[in-house]
Amino acid sequence: MGIELLISLTGLALIDSTSIGTLLIPIWLLLDHRQVRASSMMIYLLTIAGFYLLMGLAIMFGADLLASAENPAPSNEALPTNSITALLLLIAQLAIGIVLFVISFRFDSSKPSATSRVERWKQKAADATTSVRFLMGLALFAALAEVATMLPYLGAIALIATAQLPWHLVFILMFAYCLMMILPAMVLLVLRMLLGERIRPILITVDSWITKNAASALGWVLGIAGFLIASDALTRLWIV
Repeated sequence: MGIELLISLTGLALIDSTSIGTLLIPIWLLLDHRQVRASSMMIYLLTIAGFYLLMGLAIMFGADLLASAENPAPSNEALPTNSITALLLLIAQLAIGIVLFVISFRFDSSKPSATSRVERWKQKAADATTSVRFLMGLALFAALAEVATMLPYLGAIALIATAQLPWHLVFILMFAYCLMMILPAMVLLVLRMLLGERIRPILITVDSWITKNAASALGWVLGIAGFLIASDALTRLWIV
């Protein structure tokens, strides 16, 4: 496991940390006039992070089962390392990188549809209650709604899979990735608890900027992520 892998995973996790579910909804909840307890907010954030973690592990486990069926030789240490499996994983990683880069050009904040989606989620957050059950449901709903756009996470899974690491390292990396996803929101929560209303102007500024530029910013980060993922795959394929 090299430093390049850790840097790439950190970058992708920070990209995922700017999604509607991991950043915008927490900001809207913190700006709500109703008091949201820190414990309730943490339950929201841990719910969405846990969903991503379980989904990622399920994808990894499914890939492991398919590879094990192809190569029945027992292996308790690491993910399958036969050349065919490694080649397929690298091709999948390359495809994800190319898709990320291509679709990045479709994001434009000037289009009405780009802001209407954000406004719909803002209304859902405004309608939220402070109950733990509702916040957990909102977190799961946001995570499920973003499954179709979780390409940075799929890219991270591809990077981890092609690294051919032992399962305990796979779990640690994916756990750290999901924790990094909610870290910015956790920092804002801590600042809200410490500074109270004094941080409200900052939250409003961040909310306004992200809401206005969400699509364009997402397009840029998806393009950068796609380039990094695809170039890493091409480098590995060249070596293979």
